[in-house]
Amino acid sequence: MANSVCDVRLYNIFVLGLAFMFIFTAFQTCSMAEKAVLTSAYNGTFEGNGYTSLGIIYAVFGVSNWGAPSFVSFAGPKVSMVFGSTLYFVFILSFLKPMVWALYAGSALVGIGAAILWTAQGNFLTINSESATIGRNSGIFWALLQSSLLFGNMYSYFVFRGEDTISDSSRTHLFIGLSGAGLLGILLLLFLRKKRISSSDDSIVSLNASATQAPDLPLTALKRAFQLLRTKEMLVLSVAFAYTGLELTFFSGVYGTCIAQNKHFGEDRKGLLGISGMMIGAGEIIGGGAFGLFGKRTNKFGRDPIVVLGYFLHMAAFYISFINLPMDSPIQETDGPTYFESSVVLALLCSFLLGFGDASFNTQIYSLIGFVFSEDSSPAFALFKFVQSVAAAVAFYYSNVLLLKWQLVILVAMGTGSVMCFSAIEWDATRHARSGYQPIGETSS
Repeated sequence: MANSVCDVRLYNIFVLGLAFMFIFTAFQTCSMAEKAVLTSAYNGTFEGNGYTSLGIIYAVFGVSNWGAPSFVSFAGPKVSMVFGSTLYFVFILSFLKPMVWALYAGSALVGIGAAILWTAQGNFLTINSESATIGRNSGIFWALLQSSLLFGNMYSYFVFRGEDTISDSSRTHLFIGLSGAGLLGILLLLFLRKKRISSSDDSIVSLNASATQAPDLPLTALKRAFQLLRTKEMLVLSVAFAYTGLELTFFSGVYGTCIAQNKHFGEDRKGLLGISGMMIGAGEIIGGGAFGLFGKRTNKFGRDPIVVLGYFLHMAAFYISFINLPMDSPIQETDGPTYFESSVVLALLCSFLLGFGDASFNTQIYSLIGFVFSEDSSPAFALFKFVQSVAAAVAFYYSNVLLLKWQLVILVAMGTGSVMCFSAIEWDATRHARSGYQPIGETSS
């Protein structure tokens, strides 16, 4: 019986990872190409803006994080994930015939769907894990999820290869394929199986009591989240949370647009958008594997050395971007001057560094939250997603008007602050753990 239960859990983790891989093959490829695609739509006459669309997504995502737990508590994780992913699917379909109202309405729907989808995913992952397997299961899920950056952007490369301007037919081919991937991901979610809880699953029941007990728990979690927001630890960590939102905006939307709009890269620059996304995905997968699946070994000397590594990789990527790309490339097609002759090799190296650095930050933030706020992990993760999403929304809005150099200045300043703040809380947590005190995030109720 125990082996059967274990097999169902592992089966669910793989199916969950594969489903998200297809869903985000569609969405992440779309978000990286959105600005370039919409700029070319109807020969440049389309009035919708890709950065504004992405800004709406993350703004609504941030706000919706507060209500998503109530929805998941009512509908259950499986139904919630199907519902949330369907909103992603509708958004992808809208690009087959771009219309301004559909673009922005779809963006708002994705923001709602994202909050529901990710809240339900966290709940489902916990249900199918225990303390001894949560790291392994998170690593499996992360690797499968980030594989979406490889497959979707590979498809994008072959569709856009050799095009100076993205044609209507190429856009149609791309989004038919992405819509198919999104639909397949939704269908895979239907194959998730309900685990039978046996008497030997006491630890799992304890972990997931919040998913099955008092219906007023979401309100309780919301109240606790506001209490946590006022703690010193959460306020300090919010700087790191915000930085992950800013750099998410840069690598998932701005950087690919800079490559696609840099005329120094010639006629293949639209195709390079796909290769750049693949390199980001490679960095995410390698970083996630190294610091997720093998976390017990890589965390031997603490979490802060890994975050510092991610910081230096990001600083290198920002410097390469500064010397390799025109300053107005986030905003328009350009052949403007650069400090260094634009190099495809350097551009793709930068993509890899951005992905690896992002994995360094996110894996360690997840680990630190789980340790410091062990008794309040649900509201703590909700706050993390809230701050990250709001920061990403703000970054997408200023990406419409700020030159590349000013965007990089913001990233360097926030990145530096995030490392200092993360390290301060990590050192406090380590000191408390060694002295035998309770985790510093816990407070009396």
